[in-house]
This record gives sequence, structure tokens and C-alpha cells, in this order.
Amino acid sequence: MNYQTILYEVADGVATITLGRPDVLNAVNLQMARELHHAIETVRADASVRAVFLTGAGRAFCAGADLVNMGEGFDPSNLAHVRRALVELFNPIIIKIFEMEKPWIAVVNGAAVGGGCQLALACDLVLIAEDAYFCEIFAQRGLVIDVGGLFLLPRIVGLHKAKELAFFAEKIYGPQAVELGLANKCVSKTELLHVADEWAKRLAQGPTVALGLMKLGMNRGLQMTLQDVMNYEAAAQALAVQTHDVREGLQAFIEKRAPKFQGR
Repeated sequence: MNYQTILYEVADGVATITLGRPDVLNAVNLQMARELHHAIETVRADASVRAVFLTGAGRAFCAGADLVNMGEGFDPSNLAHVRRALVELFNPIIIKIFEMEKPWIAVVNGAAVGGGCQLALACDLVLIAEDAYFCEIFAQRGLVIDVGGLFLLPRIVGLHKAKELAFFAEKIYGPQAVELGLANKCVSKTELLHVADEWAKRLAQGPTVALGLMKLGMNRGLQMTLQDVMNYEAAAQALAVQTHDVREGLQAFIEKRAPKFQGR
């Protein structure tokens, strides 16, 4: 696919997806949504990709949906248009990232607003620059949080704090985002890409099958009982022990050296 609104690159087992509409703070229109779908499916199908790095071009991560210029005659006041865009395009992006058995890192280089918050929070690890921020802007527009925010926020920060973030729509900058659990680590903007690259390479050199099974178990476990999770763990472990990486990990332990995982 000839991407026009995103940049897609693969190197050293890491796929880098950069949202590429910096003139509108990487707001997502219908074209970008379709290109993200294609990139996500490309990541899923490419066995050489073992980790994903998601960021934004310019001074923002993502300003959410582009309600001013969504494209293709989209009318933000038309119920059918809004529902179709959410159900058919925007929601599946979040679900596919959340359910993919490969680790994703959101590199929040600037504003992550509205649906842009959910795009970051659906990822497995979140790095944020000190002057970058999250803002669930919906209440300021008279809208309801969407694309998974009502699921993700309470589970990440707790119910009462989630309501505070939703009702007041305040900006949560890097250091506070880490305190609340919205991000894993906050660094200066000059260090952000370096740290993100280091993390992505570490993930790409890890036991990909095991990482994917742990990710899936944790994410699905949010809606499961303890017994159900333990049953999943047993099934996942039975799959993991059949991989090349488990044999390598055990051999490395015996030989007292660092393992060299191949992701299979």
C-alpha cells in the first residue's frame, strides 16, 4: 500500500509506525484510519516484526479524530456516519493493537488528545516526553469518551480517577501521567527516541511467543476470573514450552550465558 498519512518502516525486528499529518497534529481522518488498519495487518503477518514502535510526526502524538476534515463527505452531526466510522474503522484499530500477540510501544512525543489517548493506552508500554500530555477532551466538546476509553481508563487509573479525567478533561503532563499509571516512563524530549529505540530493540530480541502470550493473558484477564486466568496460563505455558526460545533459554541457563532468542 502506498501510504499517504503514515510512515511505515521495519529494521532490526522493529516496525515503526509514524502518524504523518503534523499540520493537523496527526488527527485521524478516514484515510489515515484505513492506512493504520493496513499497517497493523502488515505487522501481524510479518514474522520478522517482533515489536512495534508507534509515534507521531512533528509536535504531537495524535489529536484524535479529525472532525473538521474527516474526508469522503463525512458529517460529524450525522448519526449513521459517526456510528459507522467508530464501529467499522476506529474501534477495530484499538482492538487489533490490544489483541495482537506482539508488543507495542507508544512513544508520546506531544499532545495525545481524545482518541489519541486511547491509541497510546491500547499499547503495551508507554513512553512520554516531559512536556507531552494526555487529555480526554470529549467533555469539552459535549461528547462521550469513545474508542475504548471507557474500558481502558478505569482499569489503568481506577474508577474515581478515571471519572475525574473524563469529567474535567484536564491536561495530564508527562510526570503526572507516570504517577497515574498512564505511562511507564517520562523522559526529556531529547532522550525520548533514544529510550524508545532501546526498549523496542530489547523487545524485538525477546521471546516473542512468550511475550505475546503474556500480553494476551493480561489483557483478557481484565475480564476473567482468577480460575479462568490460571487455566489460560496452563494452556499458554503448554504452547510456550514447545518453542525454540524455551530450549534456547534453558541451554543459555546451563551454559551461564545470555540467551539469543529468535522469536519462534
